[in-house]
Amino acid sequence: MKREVPAIRQVVKRDGEVVTYDRDRIATAIFKAAAAVGGRDRELAEALALEVERRLITSYGGGPPPTVEDIQDVVEETLMERGHTRTARAYIIYRHERAKARASRSTVVEATDNIPYKVIYEVLRWNMIHGCETIDGINRIVAENRLPDLIRASEERYHEEIRHGAQRILDRRPALRMVIVAGPSSSGKTTTTIKLGEALREAGCSLKALNVDHYFFDLEQHPRDEFGDYDYETPQALDLSLINRHLQELMEGRTIRTPHYDFRTGRRQLDVHEMRLESNELLLIDSLHGLYAGMTGAIPPEMKFRLYIETLGQVRNQEGVFMRWADHRLMRRMARDQWHRNLQPLQTIAHWHYVRASELKHIIPFIGSADYIINSALPYELPLLKARLFSFFERAVGLYRDDARRQDAYIRAKRVRDLLAPLSAVEADTPVPPNSLFREFIGGSCYLY
Repeated sequence: MKREVPAIRQVVKRDGEVVTYDRDRIATAIFKAAAAVGGRDRELAEALALEVERRLITSYGGGPPPTVEDIQDVVEETLMERGHTRTARAYIIYRHERAKARASRSTVVEATDNIPYKVIYEVLRWNMIHGCETIDGINRIVAENRLPDLIRASEERYHEEIRHGAQRILDRRPALRMVIVAGPSSSGKTTTTIKLGEALREAGCSLKALNVDHYFFDLEQHPRDEFGDYDYETPQALDLSLINRHLQELMEGRTIRTPHYDFRTGRRQLDVHEMRLESNELLLIDSLHGLYAGMTGAIPPEMKFRLYIETLGQVRNQEGVFMRWADHRLMRRMARDQWHRNLQPLQTIAHWHYVRASELKHIIPFIGSADYIINSALPYELPLLKARLFSFFERAVGLYRDDARRQDAYIRAKRVRDLLAPLSAVEADTPVPPNSLFREFIGGSCYLY
C-alpha cells in the first residue's frame, strides 16, 4: 500500500493567526525578487516554489504548521542552493525592507481604554501554559517544589522581551538618539533600563544613562495635600525646565552637570555629575513620567524611542478575580521602601493614593503613545512578597478601618490582604538570581541603584 505523503495545509502568521497555505504566494515572492534583478520567467519561479514546498513537507509535514519566517528561510536556502544568487540577494533585501515597514507601522502600541489587550492576552496565555494563572496554581507549584522552575521560566520570558525591545531600537538607528523607559511606580524601570543598556552594548551600541530621579526639587518644594504630606508622584515635583535644557544640550554635544538627589534627606545638590553625549551614543532615561509631554518636549519625536513597562500580571484569586496591577506594584514598593528608602510599609500604603492619582493622570493615559511594552510581572514574586508583607496588610486593615481620611488605604489593604490570605508564603529567596528585576525591590541585586 502506497504511503500517503503529508501536505502543508496551514501557515502561522507573525501575529499568531493560522491561515491556509498557498504555494502561489511563494512563487509570487520569488518572481518579484527575480524581476528586481531582470528576471522574467514566472514558470521558473513556480518550479522553485514547488521545490520549497517539497522541503517544507520534509521538515513540517504531519507536524505543527510552519511560520512565515520558516517558509522565508527555506526560500532563501533553496534559491542559494539552486544557483540563483542574485535573486536570493534581492529576496533577502525585499524581506528586510518588509520587516522595516512592519516595524514602522507598529511603533505605536494598540491600547483601548489604556489597556493593551493584545499584550495581556499573551501574558495570560503564558501563565496558563506554566500553571501560574491562579493562586491555587501557584500554591501547587510551591507544594511540589517547582518554584525554582517557575523563577527560571519567568526570568527568561522577561529577558526575551528585553532583547526584542533592544532590536526594535537598533532598527531605528542612527536617527534615534534617546530611549525613554517609562511606566508607573515600581514597575521595574530602573532594572529594565540597565538590562536594555546591556543588550544594546552587546549589539555594539554606545550609550549613556540619565537618572531623572536626581532632578527632584528639594522636598520642601514638593506639592502637599490636605494631610500636609509631600507628593513625589506628580511631574511638578521634578525640575522639568532643567531636564529639558540638559537634554537639548546633550543632543547638541555639550557637557552638562546633572544634580544629585538624596532620598533620605529629601535634598538635591546641583552640578554634581559631569555628563556628555557623543555623536555616536544613545541616551537612556528611566522615569515615571517619561511619556509626559513636559518631560522631553524639547526633543523631536523621531529622535526618541518610548518604551513602557508595567506589571501586566494575570493571576486570579479563588473567586476568579484578577489581581490588580497597581496592587502588585504597591507590594513591590513597600518592600523596596523599607530597606532602601527608610520608609515603613504602612507609610507606603497610606501614601499610595498619591501614586494612583498621579499615574492615572500623568502616566497611564500615555500608554498608547509608546513604541513598545514590556511586562515586568514575575508570577513567582507573590509567595515571596507574602512572606515579607502580609502582616503589614493585616495591621493596615485594623489601623485605617475607622479613619475617615484613610479609607482609600483601608480598601486597598483589605483587597491585597484577602488576595494573599490563601497563598503559600515562601521565605527563602535564594533561587532568585542576582540579576533579577525582582532584586530591585527585595535587595541582593548585582546592580547598583
